[in-house]
Amino acid sequence: MASIKPSVPKGTRDFSPAEMVKRNYIFDTIKSVFRKYGYQQIETPTMEKLSTLTGKYGEEGDKLIFKILNSGDFLTDANIDASNINLNYKKLTLQISGKALRYDLTVPFARYVVQHQNEITFPFKRFQVQPVWRADRPQRGRYREFYQCDADVVGSDSLLNEAEFIMIYDEALTKLGLKDFSIQINNRKILSGIAQVIDKSDNIIDLTVAIDKLDKIGLDGVIKELLEKGFTDADIDKLKPVILLEGNNTEKLASLREALAQSEIGLKGCDEIETVFGYIERCPLQTAKLELDITLARGLNYYTGAIFEVKTNEVNMGSIGGGGRYDNLTGMFGLKGLTGAGISFGADRIYDVLEELNLFPAGSNQTTQALICNFDKEGELYSLPLLQRLRRHNINTELYPAGAKIKKQMEYANNKNIPYVVVIGGDEMQTGLLTFKNMASGVQEKLTADEIVAKLNRD
Repeated sequence: MASIKPSVPKGTRDFSPAEMVKRNYIFDTIKSVFRKYGYQQIETPTMEKLSTLTGKYGEEGDKLIFKILNSGDFLTDANIDASNINLNYKKLTLQISGKALRYDLTVPFARYVVQHQNEITFPFKRFQVQPVWRADRPQRGRYREFYQCDADVVGSDSLLNEAEFIMIYDEALTKLGLKDFSIQINNRKILSGIAQVIDKSDNIIDLTVAIDKLDKIGLDGVIKELLEKGFTDADIDKLKPVILLEGNNTEKLASLREALAQSEIGLKGCDEIETVFGYIERCPLQTAKLELDITLARGLNYYTGAIFEVKTNEVNMGSIGGGGRYDNLTGMFGLKGLTGAGISFGADRIYDVLEELNLFPAGSNQTTQALICNFDKEGELYSLPLLQRLRRHNINTELYPAGAKIKKQMEYANNKNIPYVVVIGGDEMQTGLLTFKNMASGVQEKLTADEIVAKLNRD
């Protein structure tokens, strides 16, 4: 039998120990901030019922759901003639597949809230860090299996939630070492108001899709696209001052209020943004620049209020986070009128940013702090009490199995980036003074077991 060349499916990845330390550093940092703001962690199954996921992401999204074949002889169970499968693929899928890998964390969260509504304390603040799967075409930065890092609050329409999401982004990304990043905010109601004042409410999608491209295709490109979609020169004249808003956030809001004076919904959007800014004034941000950007139109079919997007200004990278306010998330499962808001961190992109800026902490690629080297069974047995003491002091320690030459043991420490080595030979066992080596500086000293524990505790 021919040997099979080992590989992973396209669009998936292995993560080495060094990569996992860095990934966990990102996840642990973000989770610690979520918890600080009262968010509690949940997990949902890797797979959901296909009926739970289908129809929630639009026709294109449905095509990207990874279906799972029913176990056993699914063709017999489905009453299908296996020799002549000439069925519509959608009908066939429903007969041979009842489950699918989750496409995102939002729909499973909505299902969870409805299913557990009698156990949940509302407002319900949850976070979730788990992998999702999409049958997309793999390319650079786009994977079929990737992690999402979400926080949502449901059952509260308070704008304090939006303000806290801004604070969470600011605190988490500051903790990760970013020094120059922007949190852009807009409001769906403002976009609706803009469409209303030029009498193009039915074309709001065309309008927002075009202005969302302003930074990519410029004003001329936006105007060209709008004219092609049926907007008039008069419409464009009204839109220009709004699209090209200038000044600080207060000045932008004043200009918007003037432009949207005839739109009740547009002014309500301005009020909501102003309220969020008021909260932030009382809780100043550490690092982030908070910017009103009315060209921001992500997820327009989904969001009903605030819309967020986070970008780093230190690296040429797309969005590293985003979210917004939505109404009736749980309505798809029969629980109407439950408003919510949520954000997501782009963990994979954040990883690339930290790597490029060299922001991972020194030693973040090392998991073992000390290696105990010995030469024989007697040294191995002598080492065990010290090994246990160090571990009880939460010092990650390994004991190299007896019998290897000291050179091999030192190479092991170097290859794993272990910063300290304790060498125990005959002299060390006789005197109780153990050889303690700093692998970075090469400095060696003779220390007692107590001194080694104390020294590693300080580090």
